[in-house]
Amino acid sequence: MTLQRRQLLQLTVSAVMLSAMPSLAWSQTYPSRPVRVMVGYPAGGTYDLLARLLGQWLSERLGQPFVIENRPGAASNIATETVVRAVPDGYTLLLAGPANAINATLYDNLNFNFIRDIAPVAGVTREPLVMTVNPSLPINSVPEFIAYAKSNPGKINMASPGNGSSGHVAGELFKMMTGIDIVHVPYRGAAPALTSLLGGQVQVYFGAAPALIEYVRSSTLRALAVTSATRCQAMPEISTVGEFVPGYEANAWYGIGAPKATPAVIIERINEEINFALGDSNINARLADQGSTVIPGSPADFRGLIAAETEKWAKVIRAANIKVE
Repeated sequence: MTLQRRQLLQLTVSAVMLSAMPSLAWSQTYPSRPVRVMVGYPAGGTYDLLARLLGQWLSERLGQPFVIENRPGAASNIATETVVRAVPDGYTLLLAGPANAINATLYDNLNFNFIRDIAPVAGVTREPLVMTVNPSLPINSVPEFIAYAKSNPGKINMASPGNGSSGHVAGELFKMMTGIDIVHVPYRGAAPALTSLLGGQVQVYFGAAPALIEYVRSSTLRALAVTSATRCQAMPEISTVGEFVPGYEANAWYGIGAPKATPAVIIERINEEINFALGDSNINARLADQGSTVIPGSPADFRGLIAAETEKWAKVIRAANIKVE
């Protein structure tokens, strides 16, 4: 009986080792050809610049090109669906962001379910939006803005890159939590929204820190607050919205996703390399200077972030009755 048990145990161990060998070999040889990273926005924007910074690092580290492919349209849904439909072998990845969490509720007839169909690989950065006003507005703080808006209901225009954009939902959350009445003016992208803010056609804008930080530093625009829970390292003198509106928080975040059936060993390999990149002092400094904070962690950590953001913005979208354009 003892001999039979020993033989059975040996056979079981051998079977487990044999089944693990292909996966181990796969992870050791990955990548053996170029990897595509899908970005759902045009070249030059926040998503694109971050993808190229990360892609360059991974290319140099792993010896294969990480090619950035811009697939703009439908608030990143085109790029996301491309990855959902791709072969799950680790050679097609997605730079995911706040639009993915927002779109889960904003769009009624998507051909995919982001949480179900995209496997989280690694978080990359988190960054605040900046509540920014045109200097012609006689306002220097969040309390002054709230008081002015309440004294002038419907007379302040709030720009956004479009209905359901991160800037839009951040502004709607601010409206809900302060009880003010300001008018949302959607644009087709961040560039025209920023242009209108600079020109004074609109008075306030919740925009990504990397896109606004130089305008704030040069006093071309006036930053009232950042939307993160804590002050931004790149702009420590600027208050958070939450210092005046307790509980308010809104962040942009970015990370890498893959098709849902991608082997765990490949996901773990990419996660390990991204975390290594985020620990590099040069990468960290470049991101911090733009107002970003790295968010290293496991695939499970990134999954938790996505789930929390999806739930949070679903409530705002429904309460504000936000519809796509």
